[in-house]
Amino acid sequence: MLSVLVALLLLCPSLVPDTVGNPGSLIENFLPWLGAPILPLLTLAAVRRSATAVLAALAAAVVWTATFGPSLLPRSPGKHDLTVVQHNVSDVNKDPAATARTLMDADPDLVALQELTGQALPAYEKAFRSRFPHHVVVGTVGLWSRYPLTQTGRADIRPEAVTGDWNRGLRAVVRVGPERDIAVYVAHLPSVRIRPAAGFDTRWRDESAGLLGEKLAREKSATVILAGDLNGTTRDRGLAPLTSQLASADEELEFSWPTVFPVARIDQVMARGAAVVDVRTLPETGSDHLPVVARIRLGDDLEGRRS
Repeated sequence: MLSVLVALLLLCPSLVPDTVGNPGSLIENFLPWLGAPILPLLTLAAVRRSATAVLAALAAAVVWTATFGPSLLPRSPGKHDLTVVQHNVSDVNKDPAATARTLMDADPDLVALQELTGQALPAYEKAFRSRFPHHVVVGTVGLWSRYPLTQTGRADIRPEAVTGDWNRGLRAVVRVGPERDIAVYVAHLPSVRIRPAAGFDTRWRDESAGLLGEKLAREKSATVILAGDLNGTTRDRGLAPLTSQLASADEELEFSWPTVFPVARIDQVMARGAAVVDVRTLPETGSDHLPVVARIRLGDDLEGRRS
């Protein structure tokens, strides 16, 4: 019976309602880990010599493999136009300069950072200066670019109940080629918490995602890239205002958080009017998140395509 339940949840996690405590969103964030009991269930079924139980466990294994197996296969990003690094650098990072070097090892064109502090910002600006001549910082989020930034500004995604100096979103127009502009958003959505009284508390994050989704819906640029700590996976229904408009690569097992034992990828690079062809994590830095590097294909009309 448990094997059937695992298979059903893997196929249709939306069947779990987001009522009190948001159990549906919670399951969606840790969906790959539903496969953990499959091997013990299969072993138990074999020991009991129950053909029905063995078949049920095998069915669950097939569903898990079909859903997440492709993330385990060797892959190559192939032709791409942009490399984007996304990283929540942590506001208690003790070595920003070393963190910057790790990010530059990926040879990115764009670097999106969250949890920037006034104390650490000069170190990042100094480390990135020679590689990225253009950058913008709004509050605690920033974007560094090889390409000119023709427009920059705040993207207000602050939930109504949040007070004080809270700026965790920005928009910039990046000129990646002659007469070729793309809109890039950098965002850090509010954290989620598991609380005894509220369960999986996502209220502020979901509200912030809705505000960002409204801005994306109004965005006039044909090509849009979103990079950020979204505090949720792309399967989380709370991020539907974003995932309904933008897409990412399928490497769902490239977990980015927490560094000590990554269990979910809550750091995302997504796009519209372009294809995110590959997502991987980078070595750990002084943060509780792993950096994420994404390769993006913009289109056949961009010169200088990278391989």
